[in-house]
Amino acid sequence: MTLWQPDPTSLRRPAYLSLAEQIARAIADGKLEGGARLPTHRRMADDLRLSVQTVSRAYEELIRRNLISGETGRGTFVCQNSREPDPPYLPERLGEVIDLSILKPICEPMHLERMKKALAWLSETLPPSSALSFRPNVVFPRHRTIAMEWLRACGLEVAPGNISVTNGATAAMTVALMSAAPPGSKVATEGIGHHTLTPLASYLGLTLEGLAIDDQGIIPESLDECCRVTGIQAVFVQPSVINPTGTLMGLERRNALVAIARKHDIAIIESDVLGPLVEHRPPPIASIAPERTLYFTSFTKIVIPGLRIGYLVAPDRYVAAVANRHLVSNWMATPIVAEIASRWVSDGTAMDLVNWQREALRARHSVAAEVLSGIPFLSHPQSLHIWLPLTGERTEEAFVAHARLQGVAIAPGASFRISNYPWHPAVRISLGSTTEQELRSGLGVVANLLRGDLEHLLLAI
Repeated sequence: MTLWQPDPTSLRRPAYLSLAEQIARAIADGKLEGGARLPTHRRMADDLRLSVQTVSRAYEELIRRNLISGETGRGTFVCQNSREPDPPYLPERLGEVIDLSILKPICEPMHLERMKKALAWLSETLPPSSALSFRPNVVFPRHRTIAMEWLRACGLEVAPGNISVTNGATAAMTVALMSAAPPGSKVATEGIGHHTLTPLASYLGLTLEGLAIDDQGIIPESLDECCRVTGIQAVFVQPSVINPTGTLMGLERRNALVAIARKHDIAIIESDVLGPLVEHRPPPIASIAPERTLYFTSFTKIVIPGLRIGYLVAPDRYVAAVANRHLVSNWMATPIVAEIASRWVSDGTAMDLVNWQREALRARHSVAAEVLSGIPFLSHPQSLHIWLPLTGERTEEAFVAHARLQGVAIAPGASFRISNYPWHPAVRISLGSTTEQELRSGLGVVANLLRGDLEHLLLAI
């Protein structure tokens, strides 16, 4: 049994959440180590003069966060640090929740109708190779040629032989990392960056180095020092509307990072998942340093979520490695989805939906600016989200939990923290994951919590 005990004088309403926060902080601070056994529900309730039901709810909340686990007949224990990382979004939408945690484009019935029509067209025109062939080079030559058109809209001029069709951005990112950074090597990236990158690097046997960032992303001096001191193999960047902070890297900064990459002869992995959605952006880093940049983009975040297809562009020296890594990790992209993407690129549907998305996002950003008036946050006109730093003594866990109690799910900022990068509590709020009416209501809850109406809200529970 651990010697640490919660402080009953620090409990606030709702007591179960306050108790859960005390235990969570004790775990984070190392006062409760992995494997430590917690008191029984009855013992904790007696010690703190709480009801057993209150303690049970606190333990349930900690189990939901994967901080503790209950073992029948043995008791309740703090989870070991080796547990799998939690996604920043709700794994599933349970009950009446306004889900602003998952990053999605805005979708209306029109999107579903477009997909239905595409599937009907496909049922009449599906090429035999898309259904019957196992060989990527047999299936995708035409798709790569069409991909050139889309990549041109992204600011790249590339040959079809340098393009791999992938099952979206995550598959492309995995193949790019496997190709540019062998197991045991180090990869640098933004100190606040892509939430999937941390577990992916761990699974691939890579070490991540979080670099200092400002309002344009990675600070060049930080990358230069990292190259000199730690000997990194590659740098992973999101220069066009960085997720989650919503910043855009200027041309001068892009050129500076390229110069450092060339100086130290490292690879660049460029994520450009918003592609042509972002207006008036500088050219991709891949167009500045095509000899060392593995670039990928996709359709999921800007056209329709179900169009899980993307393009990975590799320099000549990485083409063979990319093809081999793609074979062992995915074999090839799903041909049927690739057919739809190629048709939509060719007939203009994809770009029409991108332009529609851009205008729809303007309206969502206007809603955010209105409801959160006077509350500082970071965003970009074409970002699918806002990044909201928390002020005062608010902790992310408590703020996210309080919002959840009010029926609103938001993403904790720490999910995007790379290694031990200096941290200030924040949350990411998706603007496109629900209806405009629900967004307005959800942001209203967030605004009330931030403006000090917490006590009023809690008394209503």
